[in-house]
Amino acid sequence: MNTYKTIEIARIFGIHANTVRLYEKYGLISKPKRGGNGYRIFTDIHIEQLKLARAALQVEVLQNGLRKQAVTIIQTSASGDYEKAAKLTQNYIAQVEIEKENAKEAIEVAENILSGIGQPDHTDEISFSRKETAELLNVTVDTLRNWELNGLFTIKRLENGYRVYTEKDLQRLKIIRSLRCAYYSLSSILRMLQALSEDPAVNIRVAIDTPGEEDDIITACDKLLTSLNEAGNNARFVARQIEKLKKMTRENPTLTHQPEIKC
Repeated sequence: MNTYKTIEIARIFGIHANTVRLYEKYGLISKPKRGGNGYRIFTDIHIEQLKLARAALQVEVLQNGLRKQAVTIIQTSASGDYEKAAKLTQNYIAQVEIEKENAKEAIEVAENILSGIGQPDHTDEISFSRKETAELLNVTVDTLRNWELNGLFTIKRLENGYRVYTEKDLQRLKIIRSLRCAYYSLSSILRMLQALSEDPAVNIRVAIDTPGEEDDIITACDKLLTSLNEAGNNARFVARQIEKLKKMTRENPTLTHQPEIKC
C-alpha cells in the first residue's frame, strides 16, 4: 500500500501543499493519520478522493445551487457514506439535465420572439410606463432598471423625462427575461444582443455561449450550455470514483486509517 507526504500529494496534482491542507480542513478528503513526528500520512484513497473533488469542482456552475451540491457530494464521499454520495450524484446529474433543457428552451423562446420582430404592425403606437411594463413581464421595476443600466436595452423618454415602453420593447424584454430565467448572465445576453444588432441572422445559441478573448474569468465561466455539459460529464466521472472508493474501502478498511508510525 502506498503512502504519501503532503508535499508528494501536492506535486502529483500540481497544487500547493497548503491547498492539500485546505481540502482536509473543509472535509473534501478524509483526515489522514499522522506519524509520531506529526506529519500527515496520505494513502491511495486520498489520491482518488482528490481526483473526485477536483473533477466535481472543475466547472464553475452557479445556478440553482449546483456548486453547493457538488461540495456536499465531495464531503459526503470523503466521510465514507458512499451510498448517500452516489444518490446525491445521481440527483445532481438529473438537475444538470433539467438546467440544460431550461437553457435550450430559453433560447427557443428567444428565437420565436425574434422571428416576430420586424414585421409591419402598429404596435409601437401603444406605450407603457415602467411600472406597467414590470407588471406585464412579472418582474420588478428594479430588475428593469438593472437591465437598462447594464446596457441590455435603451428606452425612449418623453419630454418630461418619463420612460415609455413600446410593444417592440416588450418583445426584447421578454427575450432578456427568458434567458435570465435560464441563468444566462447579463454579460452573455448583452453579447448575444450585440451580435444580433450586427447580424440579425446570427445563431444566437452560438453567440450567447461564446465569450470573447477580452472577457474576464467570470464571463468566460458563463458559457452556460458548455459548462452544463462539462458538469454532467464530470459528475459521471464522480459517480465512477465513488464506486471505486467504495470498492477500495471494502477491500482494505484501513486505507483511511493508517496506524501511527513511531519515530
